[in-house]
Amino acid sequence: MKVVAGNSNRALAEAIAAYLATPLTRCNVRRFADMEVFVEILENVRGEDVFVVQSTSFPANDHLMELLIIIDALRRSSARRITAVMPYFGYARQDRRSSGRTPISAKLVANMIAQAGADRVLTLDLHAGQIQGFFDIPTDNLFAAPVMVRDIKDRLPTDNVMVVSPDVGGVVRARAIAKRIDAQLAIVDKRRERPGESEVMNVIGEVEGRCCILVDDIVDSGGTLVNAADALIAKGASEVYAYLTHGVLSGGAVARITASKIKELVVTDSIQPTEAIRVSKNVRVLSIATLIAEAIARTSSEESVSSLFD
Repeated sequence: MKVVAGNSNRALAEAIAAYLATPLTRCNVRRFADMEVFVEILENVRGEDVFVVQSTSFPANDHLMELLIIIDALRRSSARRITAVMPYFGYARQDRRSSGRTPISAKLVANMIAQAGADRVLTLDLHAGQIQGFFDIPTDNLFAAPVMVRDIKDRLPTDNVMVVSPDVGGVVRARAIAKRIDAQLAIVDKRRERPGESEVMNVIGEVEGRCCILVDDIVDSGGTLVNAADALIAKGASEVYAYLTHGVLSGGAVARITASKIKELVVTDSIQPTEAIRVSKNVRVLSIATLIAEAIARTSSEESVSSLFD
């Protein structure tokens, strides 16, 4: 087995390699003067089972090109099998045509990864489960739920907890967490007037006096979370926490969360935390390196990956 890391999240790749007791394969991923990506694999990978760890987070296009070119370099170096390990799959929010004359970019990116030479894809908490069907190669979608549930049980009084989905589309994800901690479920019904903005309309469920946990897959601007937290507090919730897998947190999102009524936002390190996240007083990072490393080990040894979540 070989593990190769791009530049998107070196710290996570190193943690995965440490768990697997396999040093990262030496490679040179750099830019020419005009910012073209150049990749050189500095070790022999002929006949090897290679895993490329690369999130397509900001800057998404640069990291996507890195991934594609690393895969191409490995394919041309006669690697036996190449698995793209994408803790965060960028473009996943463009999984359908939202209006006329718009692309389905998630499908385009899936085609590009397969065409570059990847044999498998390993990713985490896809924005929409049907994206697995966009790939013409085997795709494993891991879930951060076990890591989050363990943290919730360690830190919060589960006898007074209510899991809340910040929108109707995330109900399945929130219900999975609620079932694991034996908690009730509430839903925040919102109406989005325009992209990037949300308006909370109603809270479905009795949250008065409850410790509420907002659960979702991606936090970007933070507007939806902040509005949902305001609505829950207005309905009598005692305190509000948020557990999200992918902390995109673009622009002034961290400052918005810090100034909000959210007591603590917990995200995973599927996207490398920025300095603003590291110094924030109410944003905490959970590591999913062990989960991904275990999935890599099972994939390499042809064992079941789904049994990780039984």
